[in-house]
Amino acid sequence: MQYVPNIIFVGLLIFGIGFFAKNVGKLKRNIFLGKDTDVSDNKPQRWKNMARIALGQTKMVVRPIAGFLHIVVYIGFVIINIEVLEIIIDGISGTHRIFAFLGPVYDFLIASFEILALLVIIAVVAFWVRRNVIKLKRFLKPEMEGWPKKDGNLILYIELVLMFLFLTMNATDFQLQQLGAAHYTQAGAFPVSGLLVPLFDGMQESSLILIERTAWWLHIAGILFFLNYLYYSKHLHILLAFPNTFYGKLTPKGQFPNSDIVTKEVKMMMDPDADPFAASAEDAPDPEKFGASDVQDLNWVQLLNAYTCTECGRCTSECPANQTGKKLSPRKIMMDTRDRLEEVGKNIDANKGEFKEDGKQLLGDYITNEELWACTSCNACVEACPVSIDPLSIIMDMRQYLVMEQSAAPSDLNNMMGNIENNGAPWPFNQMDRLNWSQES
Repeated sequence: MQYVPNIIFVGLLIFGIGFFAKNVGKLKRNIFLGKDTDVSDNKPQRWKNMARIALGQTKMVVRPIAGFLHIVVYIGFVIINIEVLEIIIDGISGTHRIFAFLGPVYDFLIASFEILALLVIIAVVAFWVRRNVIKLKRFLKPEMEGWPKKDGNLILYIELVLMFLFLTMNATDFQLQQLGAAHYTQAGAFPVSGLLVPLFDGMQESSLILIERTAWWLHIAGILFFLNYLYYSKHLHILLAFPNTFYGKLTPKGQFPNSDIVTKEVKMMMDPDADPFAASAEDAPDPEKFGASDVQDLNWVQLLNAYTCTECGRCTSECPANQTGKKLSPRKIMMDTRDRLEEVGKNIDANKGEFKEDGKQLLGDYITNEELWACTSCNACVEACPVSIDPLSIIMDMRQYLVMEQSAAPSDLNNMMGNIENNGAPWPFNQMDRLNWSQES
């Protein structure tokens, strides 16, 4: 009977990690539904960007209050979860505080964990107030209604519960140590949970053990739940921020990629010696869909971007089109892309690994033409994103589809493109007449 808790713990661990691995496989499958793209260049710079942006959180502190609070939660959660290693070893082997042999080092670690846990609680409460009491404008946009708002608050509640369970576990453990209870090794320093000890004064040893064990089990179960909840939450960026910043765009923000087919056509037009009829049918490139109308037309880095979106709204709050009342919200572009990608993934799961046409697509069913044409292509959203997401690349690919596949550009833009084709300039003047203005007195 003494090994029953260990067996239950191992079973819980296998189930939690197994379910997480399954979700990771699904996530990887969905991301690689996108087109292949070469992001193997300049790896030293990519590693530097990942270390600076994802690990160093340099773009978070552009907004000091939110940035500082986020760093507290980030560091607190990462460091406190080092303690999970001890819990796992104790749970498997039946030991208690197996790292206690570290002595003063262990005392320092536990004290640090507790102080960080308190700071995380303070930061999480501040985040909750900002969302639900102060009601910052960027959290009140239409795309944040319903599940996105609930998800943001639910994450905060989960973090609070995990921190309180950690402190409760330590407070009762400390009390049991003082009582000389069997199996409770004298170890650790408890500057925060020690303040909770008076709450448990007068309790019998059996009651304290029940509370300590309950908090211990709920804490590790909560961590496994949180790990698996990430896939369904905006907090997936905890895992994806690192690869996303590594594969982020390295070229200047104003530089847009060229279509190889269009480039060849233009070069042929500009070459006076080129014979437009020289290419044989065998040498002609396969017909290619220009731009993107659905998630499968985007490249896999763009789909990784969609899953990495933190829904923080910094992109939308910086967007000049959104500030002037236009429907465009870069955050919504990323959320819509992720939602459509999830829908495609579920379609594949339901049809035994094959996608069956469902009569929907990203363009029209999720993102409207009005949103796309409201974009000024200023790159403010790209600059503002704390994890190197590029909403503009998706917007431009979808615009390309509208222009080159559907001829659905706004009339003013069609006029401009017609002028460029006919006159070599955006203006409706013949090339021979362009300098006539200089002759006017």
